[in-house]
Amino acid sequence: MNDPDADIKSMGLYHHVDRVLNELRELGKDATDPLRADELTVFDQLHYHGTEAVDEAVRAAGIGAGGRVLEIGSGLGGPARHLASTTGAVVTALELQEDHHLMAADLTARCGLDDRVKHVCGDFLTHPWHGGTFDAVVSWLALYHIPRRDVLVGRCRALLDVGGHVYVEDLCALRSFDDPEWEELASALSASYLPSPERYRQDFAEAGFEVVNVDDMTADWTVFTGERLDAYRAEEERHLRVHGAGVFETMCGFYETMVRLFSGGKLGGIRLVARRL
Repeated sequence: MNDPDADIKSMGLYHHVDRVLNELRELGKDATDPLRADELTVFDQLHYHGTEAVDEAVRAAGIGAGGRVLEIGSGLGGPARHLASTTGAVVTALELQEDHHLMAADLTARCGLDDRVKHVCGDFLTHPWHGGTFDAVVSWLALYHIPRRDVLVGRCRALLDVGGHVYVEDLCALRSFDDPEWEELASALSASYLPSPERYRQDFAEAGFEVVNVDDMTADWTVFTGERLDAYRAEEERHLRVHGAGVFETMCGFYETMVRLFSGGKLGGIRLVARRL
């Protein structure tokens, strides 16, 4: 059986996790200095629109002090730390990749948030939860990596209390991909499931959710990815100094791929909010 952690490493965004350490040195921090969550948000949010997207989840899912939140695909821990530090919620941050998990846990401890953010390394489809439940399940640009959508959505429902919310920002398919296109998506993005927006809605509705809202994010994310690439290239001198050519070329290549895919008219973006019935 393939190692899912190894498979997901085909995606350039997930290479060079040590670039976080480069950014911390640029801030004048050594390996043990205490940190603040808001110092890290420039580089620890791997999705689109950074903490603005996390704040949108807070509003949509009604997350507040003491709320129990599960984040699927928590990356470097940025959204979980922002949630915990700004709302007082208690967050379980589940991440498949061990290197990202370990980096995230260290950053969270240095921010003094390890009492409110619990980092867990595992596969959402198989991780044991031992009867625990949550008030909200959130995810940014991670669910499309996960196969077996029936199992994924069913587990989301089982882990939520009645009335709890799912908030998802994810990739979707606006039109069908041919075989070569799908091969690129599987390699460059580690894509496992890219349904249409309507199929995305149906998956949750058929699993026992009331779909509250579905927003088409495609136009917004097309603009965002173009501006992100331009901004990254404009800071080439800075990035080469801080990270070196390997990181710069990898990130540019990944950003260019996302611009091309969004501009091609087949890859789309979706924001879905659903309530567990």
